[in-house]
Amino acid sequence: MEQVTVTFFGDPFRNNDREVTGSAIMIEGLPGIGQVGKVVADYLIEELHAEKIAEIHSIFFPPQVILLDGGTVRLVGNEVYRYRTAEQLVYFLVGDCQSLSNEGHYLLAEQYLQIAARLGVTRIYTLGGYGVGHLVDEPRVLCAVNDPALRGPVEEAGGIFTRDEPGGGIVGAAGLLLGLGAGQGIDGICLMGETSGYLIDPKSAHNLLSLLCRVTGLVVDTSRLHERADDLEQVLAEVRESEQVRTNDELRYIG
Repeated sequence: MEQVTVTFFGDPFRNNDREVTGSAIMIEGLPGIGQVGKVVADYLIEELHAEKIAEIHSIFFPPQVILLDGGTVRLVGNEVYRYRTAEQLVYFLVGDCQSLSNEGHYLLAEQYLQIAARLGVTRIYTLGGYGVGHLVDEPRVLCAVNDPALRGPVEEAGGIFTRDEPGGGIVGAAGLLLGLGAGQGIDGICLMGETSGYLIDPKSAHNLLSLLCRVTGLVVDTSRLHERADDLEQVLAEVRESEQVRTNDELRYIG
């Protein structure tokens, strides 16, 4: 097996019988902290009825298969989807996993950028979570760009830019697509939803989705994701209540 293999379906390099001229964007939402980016990208694909145009497999992915209905299996892998209207051409990079090694992260990021260039993509939005290690009532969306000129519109849409967050930088595809893309003339904007990092976080995902729609002009019904966020709030309220009860019990024991 080659290090990275890409299989395209149909003729994804044409748009309405015209060659793509560079007006497309790509949204990356691979697995990460709190699965925030993945939740947003998968939600958009479902709501917009995007079509799958490519599959990506690699020896740098985990050595496992995914169980399907009926007991059949498939290799883990990532996928590219396309959403096309008269006004917009949007590609989504999603899937099961990221690389298990540093080398793989770089090689896969280069492959993703090659795919983006072939599809005429001029701007990539990378989505992820920013883990803070505690429950967050009002998750912020922290942002980074690979060109200072991109910062203004993102800030106007509600994105937050801070010098010290995230402290460890941006790891994986979400960061490398910006850093490597800058040298290839592809604009990059990273949007990171603040999250505890403990569990899948639809509330953070909802805030991230809302900002993404504002900066890209995508129109999508966010109500289902909002409902999932409300359900999570009820669960978190119960967790906070149980933690408070446990703390009170401990204080009574100490006193």
